[in-house]
Amino acid sequence: MDLTRFLLAWRTMTLRDREVIDALVHPDHSQPSPALMRALALWPGSSYWSDEPDGRHLVLTRPLTRRREAWALHLTLFLATLVTTTLAGAIFSGAIPYDPNPFDLFTGAYPFPPHVARAWAAGLEFSVPLVAILLGHELGHYVTARSYDLDVSPPYFIPVPLVPSFIGTMGAFIRLRTVLSDRRQLLDVGVAGPIVGFVVAVPVLAFGLALSHPLPGHGEQAGLLLAIGSDTAGLGDSLVTLALRHLIFGSVPAIRVHVLAFAGWIGMFVTMLNLLPIAQLDGGHILYAALPRWHQRVALAFWVLVIVLGRFWPGWYVWGFLVLALSRGRLAHPPVLDVHRPLPPGRRGLAWAALLLFVATFTPVPFRI
Repeated sequence: MDLTRFLLAWRTMTLRDREVIDALVHPDHSQPSPALMRALALWPGSSYWSDEPDGRHLVLTRPLTRRREAWALHLTLFLATLVTTTLAGAIFSGAIPYDPNPFDLFTGAYPFPPHVARAWAAGLEFSVPLVAILLGHELGHYVTARSYDLDVSPPYFIPVPLVPSFIGTMGAFIRLRTVLSDRRQLLDVGVAGPIVGFVVAVPVLAFGLALSHPLPGHGEQAGLLLAIGSDTAGLGDSLVTLALRHLIFGSVPAIRVHVLAFAGWIGMFVTMLNLLPIAQLDGGHILYAALPRWHQRVALAFWVLVIVLGRFWPGWYVWGFLVLALSRGRLAHPPVLDVHRPLPPGRRGLAWAALLLFVATFTPVPFRI
């Protein structure tokens, strides 16, 4: 499809996976004209407008290659995660006794109950909503990236035994296997995951709290309480969990959470962790898209905050050093193709919404044992 008659000038950048064309549109067609709209409908890729000082630009993308995905691997990891999280859910629901020794599964010493099907069904009350939240989060990233014709992998789920992760998973991730064109793409891909995951997690948490049990008091513990075998763990509150539990239970001092509520709580926790404005976390993408010059300073400040919070919950130490390891010791964000292309005004509002979402889900002390 030849669009040159609608353009004043253009530049083409050829990448391994796609061709990106930055085109200055002729003023006669910048509204755009019906003729240009008909031509764009036939364009073999994606396009969007960018208002810049020299006029209206079209950013056109034409995919060049599409690699074959290892769908069998992705499906295997997904099913394995469903199994490990179902086992965790069965333990939380009391259908299977808690055994902290993961080797008992292989030695035959693990005390499986006689009614395995009933225990499995109880575990699904936790695993299905949890996996749905994780899948929604990653599909938000994946679908948005694909809408821009970016080379992106399907979600990789991470199943783990109940030690070291007592919920049976370390989450999921996608791989962006290309450089993004500009900050608009980076913001859209980065913010889509937390928003979709949050939208899925809110009703899960609300329905789960409705199934939970208020307690007059539980010794010195108060708030959200999770039974793990004979032990009880306290779950930290965010503004969202505070609002929902007060809406449902009023001023009840303690609540023993249903496994469905715990799945929703994890969804809020995952949203908060990913929105930390550090390195290449979702929050780091959003920060770089909105304020590229401030990214490294803000990222360093938040990483120091994470380490300080480790005094109150040791898991923050793990998260801080894990982020540092995955970013190869650098808190800076890799560049996009055109960092100077202005971010549309509406996208700045989206960045502010992401900040509010981070504040609403932030939990300084997630767990109390």
